Amino acid sequence: MYLAAKMLRKKNSKPVESGLKALDDNGEALSRDSSRTDVDEEKKKKSFPVATKNPPKNAVTLSLGGLFVLTLFFTPLIWQARRYMYQKHIVPLPDWAPLDKFSQERAMNHIRALAVDITGRQESTSGLAKSFTYVYSVVNDLKERAGSDLSIEIDDALVDGSFNINFLGHSVSNTYMNHRNLAVRISSKGANEGDAAVLVNGHLDGPLGSPGAADCASCVASMLEVMRYIVDTNWIPPAPLVFLFNGAEEVFLLGAHGFITAHRWKDSLGAVINIEASGASGPDLVVQSGPGTWPARVYAESAVHPMANTVAQDVMPLIPGDTDYRVFTKDFSDIPGLDIIFVLEGYVYHTGYDTADRVSRESMQARGDNLIALLQGFTTAPELKNSSSRAAHPNPVEKRPIFFDFYGIFMISYSQTVALVLHTLPLVFVLLVPGMSTTSEGAPATVPARMKSILNGASRQFVGSVLSFILPIVLAILRLTVSNTAMTWFAHPWISYFMFVPVCVAGFLLPRVGLYGNHEKPLTEQQEKESDWSAHWGGITLNATLAVFYISLGVSIGYMNFFWAFFMIPALSIMRFCQKRFGKDSLVAIFGYILPGLLPAGYMCYYSGITIQLLTEKMGMSGTFPPVIAFYVSDVILAVVFGLFAGATVGPLLPVLARWIARPPALRFLFYVSICSAVVSSLLFPYSFHAPKRVILTHAYQTNGSAEVLGSGYTFATIDPNPMSFVWKHSPGAIRTLHTDPQDASLSKPNPNVFLALYPISTLLTLSPEIPTPQALPLATPLPHIVVNQDPELETALAENPKRRRVHLEVHMGALDQVWATVMNITGHLASWSLVDQELPHPESVDRNGNPSYICRLSGKPLGGVWRFWVEAEGPEKLSIELAVLDQVMDEKTTQLSRSFPPWVAMVAGSTYISTYSV
Repeated sequence: MYLAAKMLRKKNSKPVESGLKALDDNGEALSRDSSRTDVDEEKKKKSFPVATKNPPKNAVTLSLGGLFVLTLFFTPLIWQARRYMYQKHIVPLPDWAPLDKFSQERAMNHIRALAVDITGRQESTSGLAKSFTYVYSVVNDLKERAGSDLSIEIDDALVDGSFNINFLGHSVSNTYMNHRNLAVRISSKGANEGDAAVLVNGHLDGPLGSPGAADCASCVASMLEVMRYIVDTNWIPPAPLVFLFNGAEEVFLLGAHGFITAHRWKDSLGAVINIEASGASGPDLVVQSGPGTWPARVYAESAVHPMANTVAQDVMPLIPGDTDYRVFTKDFSDIPGLDIIFVLEGYVYHTGYDTADRVSRESMQARGDNLIALLQGFTTAPELKNSSSRAAHPNPVEKRPIFFDFYGIFMISYSQTVALVLHTLPLVFVLLVPGMSTTSEGAPATVPARMKSILNGASRQFVGSVLSFILPIVLAILRLTVSNTAMTWFAHPWISYFMFVPVCVAGFLLPRVGLYGNHEKPLTEQQEKESDWSAHWGGITLNATLAVFYISLGVSIGYMNFFWAFFMIPALSIMRFCQKRFGKDSLVAIFGYILPGLLPAGYMCYYSGITIQLLTEKMGMSGTFPPVIAFYVSDVILAVVFGLFAGATVGPLLPVLARWIARPPALRFLFYVSICSAVVSSLLFPYSFHAPKRVILTHAYQTNGSAEVLGSGYTFATIDPNPMSFVWKHSPGAIRTLHTDPQDASLSKPNPNVFLALYPISTLLTLSPEIPTPQALPLATPLPHIVVNQDPELETALAENPKRRRVHLEVHMGALDQVWATVMNITGHLASWSLVDQELPHPESVDRNGNPSYICRLSGKPLGGVWRFWVEAEGPEKLSIELAVLDQVMDEKTTQLSRSFPPWVAMVAGSTYISTYSV
């Protein structure tokens, strides 16, 4: 018995080898911790990790290490992208640079002359007249210095016209008189007037209340420096060049219309390059091209610093604004061309802070270098044809190509046909190689199993993509729920990255949490390989499918998905090679997986950075929304865009990396960073001198005609979600100047007709109550008014046809001399009028009773200061006419009030005269 018991104890001391389990006194299996030997204990600890309350340190290290590798990977890319976004790689040339080079400093001298030495270049002001005098003198000096082989013609003309246009979704009729255009034609001595020419257009007039240094003195200055280059180098252009300094772009594209519809050179134009500015720096981006594909091709072949993206043309219709490009290429002519715009530093756009010192020297240099190269390219392009040649021999009609620049270093451009084939290749590869036959580690054994595994991976990637912009939206809404200030990131864009990017990455990772086991039940090595295989090919499949989907819709953005799908194909193989050399959980293996994504990730940092910064700045002009959602709109829009672009930048790298970083420690860290950043954001002030808040002040006079003022008051409007109550809270100086409480509930309700002179821009404004002022006569009298005359010749006809009656109107400007715009809202059933060849615009719904309203804008200075036209009404019902005249002259008290606001307020102020008539 003793020997038997001893042998049994020996057998129980080696349960693994014998296949028997040690039992406790109750007959239950002993825990593996109760092994009797140190060697067996070590073996069992390796095979069966002990469950603990906290995860092992290596899990925390790996998850946070994965985030560290991602940060290390993206930091230099972001730094480089920002450098190229703001053109810091370009060396601006001084004014003593060689004469055969474009010098930004020589161009800056013109900007200073136009935006510093001259005060204001607005319509109807003396500043605009002085600006034309300056430009004419520079051009005339160039003409006198030009060589004998070069011909320079100067045409200084006043233009009149009338047309209907749909602007910002509203139908408006424009009638204008005596706007000034200065056109310069440079050609060889033997050139004929009908030879196909290239037009370069930039507007000389400035926005309301702005020095207009970037918009668009920078355009005029660039044109003058390019003309200087042509003269000093004696370059004889192969085709004539026409430089148009048009004087009325800011008042609804009137100067361009006057030129293209009436000028003697209009039929010779074969291409147009329109240069503009919606900011003061950044890429001088091609945002529109066409008709046809050859202008984009010439740009790609010619530009020294290419900055173009076909996606901008898809997005352009969504942006509240437009340029002269539409007049030349779409509405009134079919001239092929390019629309090129400064897109960053939009904080100063149409504000008093658009000064010469804010204009980027690097961006000016890039624009000038490009403009010279483009003129050389366009003047030698075989597709360049005048209007008659285009009509007789039209260029082949092709879909817009896919084109984009890489960091402004080089251009990539290919046709829609090539795109359809190219963007399909990654999807075909996935279906044929991993899907149908593969020997890759981790691939399921059968084709159905492989396809199912790929679809599972794609589904998780899709869900992660959705969560990547839903979570930022939730965070934005939660922040606003506990805060009383919107857009706190406006003046501090860096905080928006810390607030939205981490939670976006967390959204991508959430669908994969739990797929990789845990510290109690880790995946086997084979299971890890299968999971990696599914995630990798699923992510590529989703991007490849989106690339095909977008190109089938004719949307350009699919090229980004194609690049990710194409470049990430070898990533899994590289990662496994690194795992074999350095260990399956090494940080080198993580880096090996993301390394093939270097080019697409670098590009997406550049493109996303431009897009997000542009949108951040434009949120200062986001406009009005219904009160319930107005407070949330800007933050939610930015959150969505961050989710989409941050996801498109980081998301394609995450499917396999999730095995390391889709763990609680990393997710907690990401959420903590976003939440803490949201808290910090709520403590920041949303505006600054660099990023001001736009406020429009009008001293409104309600009159009954030419002499009597019925009432007057100050009305304020803002263009972003933070209302005037926010401004008053931080503007004690303005409140003292007013001698009243702007928050007084007894103040009059806002009168939308006060801003009728800004229609349809007025539809973007959030109005505040009117603060009454003494009903004294303004500085200038008589006041604007309408004189109504019945047509005596139609008295007999009216008796026979009572359904029609004609009324003659005379609109008098009174003593006003600096009128920005005169707008009439004619409400009622019109049959015709004498404007725009008797063509009525589409009626608007300005009237609250639902009656049709016809908006007519009058611009310029008519002979004798009187506008004359007739309207013909249907039926005996009277017409209601609201007249709003915006004058740029203010009385002393209004001027003092506009200056009493803090420097983070960009104030635009004027006087509005409103009168109503029934005819």
